[in-house]
Amino acid sequence: MLSSSPRTGVALAVGAMLSVQLGLAVSVGLANEIGPTGVAWLRLAWAAVLLLVLVRPRPSDFGRPALLAGLGLGVVTAGMTILFMVAATRLPLGTASALEFLGPLTVAIVRGRSGTRLWPVLAAAGVLLLTQPWQGGADLIGLACALASAVCWGCYIVLTQRVGDQVSGLRGLALSMPVAGLVATLVHGPAAAGHLTWPLVLAGLGLAVLVPVVPFSMEMLALRRLTTSAFGTLASLEPALALLIGLVVLHQVPNLAAVAGIGFVVAAGIGAERTGAREPEKVAV
Repeated sequence: MLSSSPRTGVALAVGAMLSVQLGLAVSVGLANEIGPTGVAWLRLAWAAVLLLVLVRPRPSDFGRPALLAGLGLGVVTAGMTILFMVAATRLPLGTASALEFLGPLTVAIVRGRSGTRLWPVLAAAGVLLLTQPWQGGADLIGLACALASAVCWGCYIVLTQRVGDQVSGLRGLALSMPVAGLVATLVHGPAAAGHLTWPLVLAGLGLAVLVPVVPFSMEMLALRRLTTSAFGTLASLEPALALLIGLVVLHQVPNLAAVAGIGFVVAAGIGAERTGAREPEKVAV
């Protein structure tokens, strides 16, 4: 049926990735003014406010398992966002991205059904060819942050599916995002607050819609239609989308290894779409 179709889940996942890429492009100017972790804090804080106002979650909406999963999701969301921003300032972006993708790819490999584990392996080869991490230098703090972000992303996928299954609509996201905003505020809010101006605050509001409100909402809906294995594999499409946007918009011509990587990742994405539908009885209404 349509609600559990893997094609619908794939479309939502790809739409979320496109929103993230657009949000990252828009955030470059803000990062120059308040730093990358300041941008992460600003968009998480605004996202928390938006979802609380629009969704208005109530304590009665959540059973104990959903409440605990939602709180955990908020913590790993903040960790994933902040840690990756720190890693990206210390490592080449390709290196940081390749390391962070170890999270969803590990989920895909560990939780994949028999006969579907070829796809994450193929996607992993594609990610390495696309990002070519061996070409950049690394420092220990950046490496540790990228790997910690990978762990958070893997947990994010599992917890997002769990919360989405237990709570209808976007109420689960309206629980986890305020937790993420609170964690980010405790970590970096006081340091960034002194650099804020009204134009930056308003720009942060627009950025919060692009990242994370729209893509995280789409990911939660996608994970009601796909296995975590399929979603983890599809997450590998993001480097390919970034490379194509760079070619069209920035005229960055990829080398042969990157072109081969796109082929591997697209093949893995097609495989994940064809084998990644969830059982109908497991999909939330």
